[in-house]
Amino acid sequence: MRSNNNIRLFLAGSATQFEPHAEIGKALLMTQDRVDPLLRSHELDALWNWLDNEPALRVAIITGSGRAFCTGANLKANLHILDIEFLRLRSPSTPVSAPPDAGFGGMSKRLGKKPIIAAVNGLCYGGGCEMAVNADLVIASSDATFAIQDVKVGTLACGGVLPRLVLSVGLQRATEMALTGRALNAEEARSWGLVNRVVEKHESVVRAAVDYAKVIAANSPDSIIATREGIRKGWLGPEAIQVNDKLYMAWGPRNQLENYKEGIRAFSERRAPQWVNSKL
Repeated sequence: MRSNNNIRLFLAGSATQFEPHAEIGKALLMTQDRVDPLLRSHELDALWNWLDNEPALRVAIITGSGRAFCTGANLKANLHILDIEFLRLRSPSTPVSAPPDAGFGGMSKRLGKKPIIAAVNGLCYGGGCEMAVNADLVIASSDATFAIQDVKVGTLACGGVLPRLVLSVGLQRATEMALTGRALNAEEARSWGLVNRVVEKHESVVRAAVDYAKVIAANSPDSIIATREGIRKGWLGPEAIQVNDKLYMAWGPRNQLENYKEGIRAFSERRAPQWVNSKL
């Protein structure tokens, strides 16, 4: 298997580890430790691109460490990146540091060639949930929870999750999840179709993901790529791929409205927001 020193340099010091799984050899295992999907998106996007171009690999597994899979962006530290994303959409040639086209963690809007299995070991909120919704398979520990809570802080889930959530769970359930911001437990997420399998023990989630990866990796590498492409195109369709950017283009210029500022301020100050009537 070819090494890629650039990838290793990208991830050095990020508390993120990746390696070919010893038991399978043809699967990549990536463990993130409190990785902010906004700050590390370009590194992770490079990793998934390497996966797609590494002939010896068939499938990847992404998991977290500790009590969280990924809880999304640090709003207080990275609010400016949301405005940068709007600038990128308005003028793609603008040289700004925005998330890649593949979205948060290089995953939330990823098309790619090879499947990624999300082994969700705990909290899966915000950008982390956006990543999981667009994963090819999701294995969850019984204590995992899934939530899109942007409405609670006055922001927009702009990483591609909204159209994908509707496609996965239907209009009414997507509306319930996105407009209330309530968290789903693992069994509820499985019954809704967001999770393939729930495992009881926290430490078993990667083991279960490896079992899936072994079955996939044993199949024809050409068939894996072609079959996945057919599934993805059938699921998304051209309209769903474009709807996220159109939504953000329409909403992005309004980011400086009073409720947007109040939501972030209240989140930072750990208090309930005082909303005013919408001017949209």
